[in-house]
Amino acid sequence: MSLLDRHVGFVRALREAGLPVSPAEGLDAARALLVVDLAERESLRAAYAATLVKRPSYRPGFDALFDLWFPAATTAPHALPDPEDLRDPRAGAPGADLSEGADLGTAALPELRDRLAELLLDAEGMDAFARAMVERFGRQDASPGRQNWFSYPVLRALSPETLIARLLAEVLAGRERGGLAEKVARRRIGDNIRRFEEAVATDVRRRIAEESGIERIARSAVRPPLEQVDFLRITRADLARLRREVHPLARRLAARLTVRNRTGHRGRLDFRRTVRASLSSGGVPLAVFNRPRRPHRPELVVLCDVSDSVASFAHFTLLLTYALREQFAKVRAFGFVDTVDEITRFFTPGADVAEAMTRMAAEADMVRFGRTNYGHAFERFAERYGDAVGPKTSLLILGDARSNYQPPALETLRGLVREARHAHWLNPEPVSQWDTGDSLASAYGAVVPMRECRNVVQLAAFIEDLT
Repeated sequence: MSLLDRHVGFVRALREAGLPVSPAEGLDAARALLVVDLAERESLRAAYAATLVKRPSYRPGFDALFDLWFPAATTAPHALPDPEDLRDPRAGAPGADLSEGADLGTAALPELRDRLAELLLDAEGMDAFARAMVERFGRQDASPGRQNWFSYPVLRALSPETLIARLLAEVLAGRERGGLAEKVARRRIGDNIRRFEEAVATDVRRRIAEESGIERIARSAVRPPLEQVDFLRITRADLARLRREVHPLARRLAARLTVRNRTGHRGRLDFRRTVRASLSSGGVPLAVFNRPRRPHRPELVVLCDVSDSVASFAHFTLLLTYALREQFAKVRAFGFVDTVDEITRFFTPGADVAEAMTRMAAEADMVRFGRTNYGHAFERFAERYGDAVGPKTSLLILGDARSNYQPPALETLRGLVREARHAHWLNPEPVSQWDTGDSLASAYGAVVPMRECRNVVQLAAFIEDLT
């Protein structure tokens, strides 16, 4: 494969993985190749990163794809391993003992663990060692003439985590435990363990790509950027990272709703100024003056479906609700499955969202029979909390509009919308799935403007469209 083919395929793979790369940026990257030493792989990586990567969150996906399209080593299918990979880089060094100069392809497992322990303190040569270990332990015969490669057998054989206690004893050498020295040592060893695990995973992906095709493995090896992760498939680790994304969006949402409040209605008539101005025209009020509206922070009521079908989305929306509390004068949050309860009390400042969700599931009265019922939830909300919605309130409904074929209570919802200043519905399902099965998306969408909101990008677009 020529360098041009690799460049074109790499840029295409970045776009397919969700990284925004324009044609102009692809040309900039091609021009950058003219001024870097192509033999220096890290210089090549830096040139591509400088021209194609816009945000830090894109870097992990970029690095994974770069390692596939520009691997540090290549191995012909079924060929013998590279002798340079199977020899310890320290072989022949002054003072090297048998374990340091051993052939990594035949050395005993205790010797390999000793070599790994050295690398966890000084990571020089770790990538070559990882490639040799994948060659030795990572291969699994799948069928005649075909092999599969896995990271788990390598990590199970070498067990880097079990070396931590031994390494700490060597580094501290009798010094007091629990102090700064131990913390620094633990961090360095932990960072090197993660580096080794990533080196193993990278070489496994490279070998699979050589056998199955780079394009095929690239589509499954890289997760989309955080802002494009589907809310219905989000993980707890993603939620922790999303905190940084949610707070700016909450500020923008509050600002947008405030602008609508200020420009949507004129102030009351200023009778005195209007009469005074009319004296110059013989008492004819040619100019009418209004009192300026008093600026105020908007109020927000959030109705959130917390049923199992949208559990991941509910985690994100409650995280958003927590962030919104800092931007609005008053935020009241209500969760429902087939009945509704106020859950504002669980999201006090400083509360952990995961703990709040656990308490909410145990203490809040949101379930009667366990099956989602939007109609009954709306009726119950209007009955118990109808006074929460008023002329200063923005009503935000979050859910998939799937009501298990129960009555939708559209008139009750219309009454709530009439009382509110604004009303919006964010649905985490793709539009193509609306009105399928028990979905009432179109029926509810006729009452409340409904938007597809599956990820942070779509949430940001919804906020930008609030004019």
